[in-house]
Amino acid sequence: MKTVSVGIVGGTGYTGVELLRLLAAHPQAQVTMITSRSEEGVAVADMYPNLRGVYDLRFSVPDIDQLKTCDVVFFATPHGVAMSMAKDLIESGTKVIDLAADFRLENLTAWQHWYKHEATQGELMASAVYGLPEYYREQIKKAMIIGNPGCYPTSILLGILPLLKAGLVKTDSIIADGKSGVSGAGRGASVANLGAEMSESFKAYGVAGHRHHPEMQEKLSQLAGEEVGLTFVPHLVPMVRGMESTIYATLTEDKSQAQLQALFETAYQNEPFVDVMPAGSLPETRMVKGSNMCRMAVYRPAGSNQVVVTSVIDNLVKGASGQAIQNMNILFDLPETLGLNQVALLP
Repeated sequence: MKTVSVGIVGGTGYTGVELLRLLAAHPQAQVTMITSRSEEGVAVADMYPNLRGVYDLRFSVPDIDQLKTCDVVFFATPHGVAMSMAKDLIESGTKVIDLAADFRLENLTAWQHWYKHEATQGELMASAVYGLPEYYREQIKKAMIIGNPGCYPTSILLGILPLLKAGLVKTDSIIADGKSGVSGAGRGASVANLGAEMSESFKAYGVAGHRHHPEMQEKLSQLAGEEVGLTFVPHLVPMVRGMESTIYATLTEDKSQAQLQALFETAYQNEPFVDVMPAGSLPETRMVKGSNMCRMAVYRPAGSNQVVVTSVIDNLVKGASGQAIQNMNILFDLPETLGLNQVALLP
């Protein structure tokens, strides 16, 4: 039985510790090194007490030669780090899965605009695949670099793509209303994310423009085969984990509620991590907390030519680290669900 040796670069943030939590339950993966320049020498279990007795690892400074000994390296780092190291790794045969945005966008001009870094990854993009397994599985199998999708794009793309690919909605006026828990902002200190600042409050942000918008628009247009117009407004809600996206589109054909339900059930019938809920259901974020599942429901409001999809994920699992491990399983021809069968937490 093959064991995949894993390196994690940047293991001190929420996606890094989530990788460690999930990989601890993976029977064919072994984390051999985890890096952090600021926490060199600190035991993983000292920083994350939930991992006491699970890992006997200490954070180390990233060393490219040591990382080359791994089968796969996850980058849970700020934007711009993975692209600076990926070339050396893939040339040695080590696969790269980036949880930041370095390999999500093919339009590097747009990438530079939104991420405020010089785009030096151009020559590497031929080796990179967008890591949304439900729509890029065959390409992922052959990739050397995976650009793990953003959390909002995961919930929104999964929700709207069955309709777009079937040609059932107008492509110039899709609206996505996203709501995320505060862990989506990362572990760094920020006044706006203090408990006293965000508790008992609800707000939109990034209305004038958000870096996930060009990522979604690019992938939607590619998969739909035509230019897609998308309005995206994210919101911050006072909870730690969870993401809900409500997507609105205008039907081009007169489809009943039952026909729309059947479309979604058929589209995702073989997908282990997408659950199309029964007609009349409304998914909640607590239904997916701690799991790699995306749960969704489709509605045609009475007397309307609109279709509404509501989609929920755990932003740190299916929206980040769980999807990254799902991609690793595909890359190494392992069962796709390996290490990812955690049941959602209730309450």
